[in-house]
Parts: sequence; C-alpha cells; structure tokens
Amino acid sequence: MLAALPRLRAFAVALCGRSDMADDLVQETLVKAWANLSSFEPGSNMVGWLYTILRNEFYGQLRKRRREVDDPDGQYAARLATHATQDSHMQFQDFRVALGRLAPDHREALLLVGASGLSYEEAAAVCGCAVGTMKSRVNRARAKLCESLAVGRGEAFGPDVMWEAALDSASSGAANSQPVS
Repeated sequence: MLAALPRLRAFAVALCGRSDMADDLVQETLVKAWANLSSFEPGSNMVGWLYTILRNEFYGQLRKRRREVDDPDGQYAARLATHATQDSHMQFQDFRVALGRLAPDHREALLLVGASGLSYEEAAAVCGCAVGTMKSRVNRARAKLCESLAVGRGEAFGPDVMWEAALDSASSGAANSQPVS
C-alpha cells in the first residue's frame, strides 16, 4: 500500500483539483482499504484495487457535495492562486483548466492511462467498463485537450519536452486506435 501512495495522491489531486481534498481522499482510501483488507484477494492487483476504492470514494463525496457552491470557471480559485511567471507554468495552468473541463469519465480515463501509467486493461477494470470503451475515452479526451488548448497534434507545445511527450502520446494514441462508441 505504501508504494502506491504517490500514484494515488497524484490521481486524487488530478480528480479533485485541490491538494487538501486529495490528501483527505487518499487518507479515506487507505482507511477503507485497511478496514477491508480481508476482501483483497492475494495475488491480484493491489494498485488497481486501491484506485477503485479511491475512485468510488471520490464519486461518493461528489454526490454528497452536490449542494455546495460550485466554481466551474475557477474564478474564485484563480484569485487565491499566485500566477507563475514562466511560460511552462502558465501552460500547465491552461492544461489543468482544460483537463477540468473534460467529462468526468474522459478525465478519469486519461488520468488512469496517461498520468498513472495503467494499461488500458487495468484502467478498464478500475472503471468497470470494456477495454474498447476505455480506449475510446482516452482518445476522445486527448483530442478534446488538443482542441481546448488550440494545439495541433504533433505541433510543438512550449520548451518543455514533457508537453511534447504528452502530445506525441495523443497523436500516436489517436492514430493507433479507432474510437469506439
């Protein structure tokens, strides 16, 4: 469980958008996992099991908070943040906003496959869907990100090679997989 903490926290931050909420989400995930450790099947994928618990906890909390004040445009959050002065930081802010605008199932698929490094099969198991559906969600999420950021596939995106790697994945992922409805 401890080895999965950094990946769980990164996934939680990406889902929540706030590190304090992500920390609480990871903590609740670990409490639930520890309490239900007897239901874990030895030899199965511990990280996938933890991602599933975290995902279910996130959506459970989301349902509970439906009546809270919403900040979809990030205006309130933007006033609280100090804007970075370097281009790559600004591009990352734009990326976070664009990521936040994706449909939850597309964002989740992209984070599981792209950011967390799970295979399509593992991500599909976490989300409880078919592998083809997972590939389609990732493909559509990547295409929507490119569109939102006004970046063409294969086009240079700033001086940071990590951005280029993300776009290369987006263009190769789109070229190698056909969308599935």
